[in-house]
Amino acid sequence: MRARLSDIAQQAEVSEATVSRVLNDRPGVAPETRQAVLTALDVLGYERPARLRKRSAGLVGLVVPELENPIFPAFAQVIESTLAQSGFTPVLCTQTPGGVTEDEYVEMLLDRQVSGIVFVSGLHADTAANHDRYRALIARPLPVVMINGYAPGIAAPFVSCDDREATELAVAHLVALGHRRIGLITGPDRFVPVQRRVAGFRAAMARLGLTDGELDTLAELSLFGVEGGEAAAGRLIERGVTGIVCGSDLMALGAIRAARQRAMSVPGDLSVVGYDDSPLMAFTDPPLTTMRQPVAAMAVAAVRALVDEINGHAAPHSEYLFRPELVVRGSTAVVRPAGGAGGTGRQRPAPPALVVPA
Repeated sequence: MRARLSDIAQQAEVSEATVSRVLNDRPGVAPETRQAVLTALDVLGYERPARLRKRSAGLVGLVVPELENPIFPAFAQVIESTLAQSGFTPVLCTQTPGGVTEDEYVEMLLDRQVSGIVFVSGLHADTAANHDRYRALIARPLPVVMINGYAPGIAAPFVSCDDREATELAVAHLVALGHRRIGLITGPDRFVPVQRRVAGFRAAMARLGLTDGELDTLAELSLFGVEGGEAAAGRLIERGVTGIVCGSDLMALGAIRAARQRAMSVPGDLSVVGYDDSPLMAFTDPPLTTMRQPVAAMAVAAVRALVDEINGHAAPHSEYLFRPELVVRGSTAVVRPAGGAGGTGRQRPAPPALVVPA
């Protein structure tokens, strides 16, 4: 116990006597000092004494579409830790193909009398879905917050990354490298983020003088994921693109696979830009140039809005757009001077690990 007191005192930057007073719940310790000791306990992995454990302010549901895409665990981690700091106990609900649906998870959460629900890339982002499900929750009333996706007529806070601006910035990056034949790969067009990305792509490419007919051949809508990205990239490569902007990092990895199957190098013959900057993208081969979602800022804003709603301080019912960042790594390069299609030329790699705010 002596050694543990020493570790805790060192972590909290207080004396061992102060740690002892806090652990024994004795008076004479300033609130901020007491909190520093409790935080040190948590950081070092020690269990708090039962009398010092914070009572849960309630359960909060967190509904995410899946965990295979690393961006969703990244959101879940920040949301869960931020909820815990506010005294709430998060309940993670993960959907899988053929598994429990969003509506079924919501029913289970209601049975557990949750204080609110955070939806990440849920049915609120699907223009083909019936959004009355959310209006019914709000009418209960139950506070809800939606991340990435917007549905008009729902009295709730929405938190999104600016997908249109992200795509325009990605195209501008490739244009600055000399690319003119640029393709877009993204998901099904019924999703709001996809619609915004397509609009941003068309606006950015139209500035190069391309007609609507030309743009139609450069945008490929596919399934999200590596396989969808690979299939769509194959079609764009056959049309002679030298650069591809993707709707997710996983789709970008699929595009790189498609290029290599055709004996093309990335970025030598084809430049690829991802979207999300999900964990480990700096360690792929090559390291992926991508549009970074400000996950931490978005998650914290969503939780704060939800907690305000739970506490009766209604947050503005509007959409909060967060600006993306362009992270330049090794998957994009200056186009070869001769231009043209195919995979016979070489490109000069762009400088690595540059972060460009939007």
